[in-house]
Amino acid sequence: MIYLAQQLVNAVPIAALYGALAFGYALIFGMTRRPDITYGALFAFSGQVFLLFAQFAWDRLLLILPAALALAAALSLLYTLVTAAGIARYVMRPLHRHSPNAVIVASLALLILLSETMRLAMDSRELWLSPFLNARIIFLRQGAFEVGLTVIQIGNAAIMACLVVIGHLLLESTRAGRVWRAVADDPDAARLTGIDSDAVFTLSYLSAALVATVCGVLATSYYGTMDFSSGMMFGLKVVLVAAIGGYAVPLRSALGAACYGAAETFWSSYLPLVWRDVALFSVLILLAVLFRREARI
Repeated sequence: MIYLAQQLVNAVPIAALYGALAFGYALIFGMTRRPDITYGALFAFSGQVFLLFAQFAWDRLLLILPAALALAAALSLLYTLVTAAGIARYVMRPLHRHSPNAVIVASLALLILLSETMRLAMDSRELWLSPFLNARIIFLRQGAFEVGLTVIQIGNAAIMACLVVIGHLLLESTRAGRVWRAVADDPDAARLTGIDSDAVFTLSYLSAALVATVCGVLATSYYGTMDFSSGMMFGLKVVLVAAIGGYAVPLRSALGAACYGAAETFWSSYLPLVWRDVALFSVLILLAVLFRREARI
């Protein structure tokens, strides 16, 4: 029983990560209505930029660890948002307007471009952060066994959950949310009512990139590194896990992705790890084929 309780607790950080990423991805999908793995590339890109500048601030500027991490996080946010703005304005928006299916091909090209750019910038090295905030907070004790999480796990999960909650409240309770919904439903009709659909497209992409950047920095801080293949892996995974709850409502996408994160944790705990991704991805593909959640709700 105590082992099960620990696995339930272990599921929280990964569920929060997948949920926040799926929420951000749904903002992009609402504009393009096409799979876009660039989002996973931006997630990995932000983590790699964070690593690169953290090392520079520590080794060259001789900053203490908190200052080095803060500077790296700020520069990661700046670089990723500028990159996302360029992608939205000069690549995705024109392609979507003239040939929507070209978005899929362009996203693969952008993923390769971002991954290779960071690989060259890091000289093909894997950089690692020093562990921090690893003190363990215990929720339950039973004899010699304990149930708990580290401070960084709790903090990361709380921040990611807040991103989803704040984003949902903005979409449901503000004019910006109504405008996003109008453009997602029919950009041409929204344009006739005076809404600048192109600006909404770009701002949606930037909002999603903001979520991806925060998640990238937090995930890199916890795991200590961000691999060059992470862009492809997370790009494909987010596209699939966000489909569990449907793309039309970002909160549902987040909840569906969180359920996938929990399933992934329990599989790792009770079943052979080597078959985890194959089995769970197969279920996701089957669900996508059967239910086609991309339809508007």
